Amino acid sequence: MVRGKSGGQLIQRVSLGQRVYSFKYNSRMEASVAKIESMNSRERLLAAIEHRDVDHVPCSFMLYKSLLTQSHGYSEFIQRQIAMGLDAFVQLPPRAPVVKSDSYNLHGLPVSFHKEVTTREWKETISGEKWPILIKAYDTPAGKLTTEVFQDPEWPYDEHVPFLDDHLESRAHKYLITTIEELGALRYLLVPPNEKEITNFKEESRPLQEFAAREGLLVAGGWGVGADMLAWLYGLEHMMFAVYDRPDLLDELLDIVYLWNQNRMQVVLDAGIDLYIKRAWYENCDFWTPDSWRRYIYPMLKGDVDLAHDMGAKFGYLITANCMPLLEDIYRAGVDVIIGVDPAKWDLVKAQEILGGKVCLWGGVNGHLAVEQGSEDQVRQQVCEALDIFKQGRGFILSPVDNIRENTALTNHNVEALIDEWQKTN
Repeated sequence: MVRGKSGGQLIQRVSLGQRVYSFKYNSRMEASVAKIESMNSRERLLAAIEHRDVDHVPCSFMLYKSLLTQSHGYSEFIQRQIAMGLDAFVQLPPRAPVVKSDSYNLHGLPVSFHKEVTTREWKETISGEKWPILIKAYDTPAGKLTTEVFQDPEWPYDEHVPFLDDHLESRAHKYLITTIEELGALRYLLVPPNEKEITNFKEESRPLQEFAAREGLLVAGGWGVGADMLAWLYGLEHMMFAVYDRPDLLDELLDIVYLWNQNRMQVVLDAGIDLYIKRAWYENCDFWTPDSWRRYIYPMLKGDVDLAHDMGAKFGYLITANCMPLLEDIYRAGVDVIIGVDPAKWDLVKAQEILGGKVCLWGGVNGHLAVEQGSEDQVRQQVCEALDIFKQGRGFILSPVDNIRENTALTNHNVEALIDEWQKTN
């Protein structure tokens, strides 16, 4: 990183991929900051979440896989965001740049089974099927469960079948859970964190928490999970039909997931985090009617929010698409911040009308269509529109939604444009 001055502007240069970009902090931004006592990133993000005045609207990338995979470790990932001028936050447990895990998409504490559970894996070729089928069996004291997936050319795990992963949903030949009788066995796969895992989590978290305290960074924790687990265990299509033809199974399955998640939440909240984040990509109205969401999802969400608040943490709900009919209910549940406000999927004006002053909104720019695939003008326009809609400067955090995955010249140039426009317009 190199700092300098040019024409009254503070210039900060940072490397992204193979290029070096210059981010300019102009006098307008400095004048705006002067109106309110200068805040560090933690203070700024918490003020936004609490709808208090801020020195300027924070910009914090909710997910930034491209930069993470370019970094040599999680600490470097955070430091590079700070160097770019972003309001970086520390997430516990930390996310390694390259992850190989049987619960890859969960982004949280490790997942382990009851000590009496054993697993077996094998491959079969079935007449009439285009691809070989990989089978994983879980033998538990309450019976055996099996998962079967098609090993197509894009299957990323060779001949291994992970436990919780998005690839399971799109390639399933048979999901882990098919009947209500199998739920007893599932309980042996969803057990609370053990003492060793809790100790490791605390030891792994301590240096990052100390770093966050020194740098004035918000500490987030998670991820929590609810109905998203059903994509991996039961299948999204089955989940939608179960609302109507297997409500007893759906109730019990969600109860198991809810209690398992609460045990994991408790461990993370005990670390003294500022914000707990729950993933909810599959809790929107693509999969639930508003009535079924209120029947099945709302009670879990309310319980998770209450637990976070009881432990002194804010609660973030990571939901990115087709949730406009749910906004009043999300507010009623006590959610502090909705993470994933995508202009391609949300009506930003209506969202502000419904939730302004009630729930903080985090997003405003489309990550894939605008930042990764769009033009600089498109990115700048989305930044300006989001800041204009949320112009009061309270209750908004700017971010691409939901992730920046690509490390290309176009993407990196548009990241620079996003940050530059944020600083000029803020």
